[in-house]
Amino acid sequence: MGRSSGLAPAPSWNPPDCGDIDMRIAADGTWFYCGSPIGRAPLVQLFASIMRKEGDRYVLVTPVEKVGIKVDDAPFLAIEMRVEDEADGPRLSFRTNVEDMVTVDGEHPLRFERGASEGLKPYVRVRGDLWALVKRALFYDLVGLGRTERLESGDWFGVRSRGRFFPMCPASEIEGL
Repeated sequence: MGRSSGLAPAPSWNPPDCGDIDMRIAADGTWFYCGSPIGRAPLVQLFASIMRKEGDRYVLVTPVEKVGIKVDDAPFLAIEMRVEDEADGPRLSFRTNVEDMVTVDGEHPLRFERGASEGLKPYVRVRGDLWALVKRALFYDLVGLGRTERLESGDWFGVRSRGRFFPMCPASEIEGL
């Protein structure tokens, strides 16, 4: 279903900052260089493997330089979901548009944000502070898996993975999903 390793050791590299380059990741997951889409998937995967986030800035890091890039929403898209039954409940896994495999758990949580016009937008942490926007069709699948649970702040609607509950919204708002 995708790769789960093979990333460059970018977190340990600390090269000089060389400024920003004209590279952008659009909200639909398309990578652009100097305004032109990058059509070669292996090249996009290479760039993704050396990306990290520093504060509010996304950077590509090599042993000799660091350059900033623009990201419209999230650097990755979750494009495929797998649900497997385990003893403590379901295990949700996602494959991203750059072939990363992510299992939703404490290290790779789901978060849900209100979009300006898109309604609730789900994200899953891929690594570090790099997140994948979960495609809308998969969001509907998540809603189908959802349930209401009581938390300290009241009843919440959400999903479970690896024994953890990831709240989407207050249960009173479920009609709006």
